[in-house]
Amino acid sequence: QVQLVESGGRLVQAGDSLRLSCTASGRIGSSAAMGWFRQGSGNEREFVAAIGWTGGASTYADSVRGRFTISRDMAKNMVFLQMDSLKPDDTARYYCARADTTAAMRNAGWYRNWGQGTQVTVSS
Repeated sequence: QVQLVESGGRLVQAGDSLRLSCTASGRIGSSAAMGWFRQGSGNEREFVAAIGWTGGASTYADSVRGRFTISRDMAKNMVFLQMDSLKPDDTARYYCARADTTAAMRNAGWYRNWGQGTQVTVSS
C-alpha cells in the first residue's frame, strides 16, 4: 500500500511562487501516474496536473498550464508541483494521488491512493 504525504502549502500573495512536495512510501510502480488535484471551499475536487512515473509525460489543466510545473524525483520517491504567478483562484487544498497506470491521468476516479492534502491560500 502506497502512502502519500504532501507538504509546502501556506499563505502567499498573488503573483508569488510556491513549491508543493509529495513523498511516497512504498513502491509507486513503473506504470503508475502521479497527479495533483485541488479542492476549494464549496467546490468539487479538480484535476491540476499529472505525470507518468517512468516516462515523465505530463498533462495540465487549462487553468494552470504555463504557470504550474509537475516533476518527479524517482530516486527519492517524490513528486513536486511548482506553482508560479499564483492567483487568488488557486486557493484550495492540494492533494497528491497515485494511479496504477497512466490511462486516465486527468480523472480523479482513476487514482487509487491519496494524501491528506496541503492548504494553499493566495491573498489578493
